[in-house]
Amino acid sequence: MRKHDIEHRLHDTAEHVTGRARYYADGASSSAQDLLERGRRRIHERFGGRGSYGRQLSRAAEDFADEANYHYRRLRRQVNRHPAATVAIVAGTIGAFLLLRQAFRRDDD
Repeated sequence: MRKHDIEHRLHDTAEHVTGRARYYADGASSSAQDLLERGRRRIHERFGGRGSYGRQLSRAAEDFADEANYHYRRLRRQVNRHPAATVAIVAGTIGAFLLLRQAFRRDDD
């Protein structure tokens, strides 16, 4: 293979991994928003939006959602700025998972 072909393949792989990372980050963000909304509804149902405990829980839920949103945006910037590093991180994570799975797999034979 020529150097150009290798670079092209690596670039395509990086774009694919970047797209998958964005997909999973979007899903995580959506789940966090859903959790926040459900928490707000439950707090309002349970406490009627009146007591200080309800306000504290509501603020804690909002803080959690803000933190999740911050990490999601940070991850997206990381993926956009450093696609090769993202590929390496994802590959390392998958490799570690497979090694751990292999190490802890119980053979029933």
